[in-house]
Amino acid sequence: MTAASGQSVSPRGGSKLARNAAIIVGILLVAFIALLATRGTSTPISSRIVGQAAPDFSGTTLDGSTFRMANHRGEWVLVNFFATWCTPCRLEDPQIQQFVDSHKADPVKVVSVAFSDDASSISAYWVKERNTWPVISTDTGLIALDYGVTKVPESYMVAPSGLVVAGFFGGVTASGLDKVIADNGGMTVAGTGTK
Repeated sequence: MTAASGQSVSPRGGSKLARNAAIIVGILLVAFIALLATRGTSTPISSRIVGQAAPDFSGTTLDGSTFRMANHRGEWVLVNFFATWCTPCRLEDPQIQQFVDSHKADPVKVVSVAFSDDASSISAYWVKERNTWPVISTDTGLIALDYGVTKVPESYMVAPSGLVVAGFFGGVTASGLDKVIADNGGMTVAGTGTK
């Protein structure tokens, strides 16, 4: 539209409407992200390996040592598949660290296994987040295949007997992991296997 002087006039109502729509969309997006970050996203799964012997695996951890599943018979072991590009994985890490910290004196181990990620990203992320449990960052494809991993985060709790007693899609919580241990005999069943 042009004014009598030949200057262009912009319709103010249209820009105000677009700005308000953008604000509303932004608020809804923030609310949706907050909902995802605060709700319990862990969903028990009935994977083909739940109730079966945990597939054995070994791999080199970030500090250069070797983690081998078979060496942890007699302990509770959480096998956690994750990726640094996965937002739910990042959200569950403080819960896993809390679980690790609360079981320092117990026969409990956690190992994370990278899924479609690179070692340099994982190393930088582990240092930044101050995660203290071992992570296998390379040559993990066969491990994921043996566990039937389809997406991350995905986690499996292995009892001291070596049986997989629970599997989870989505982020785990420290209290949820403690409940799995309690529901499957607690710490009293640990230490009965051989290392």
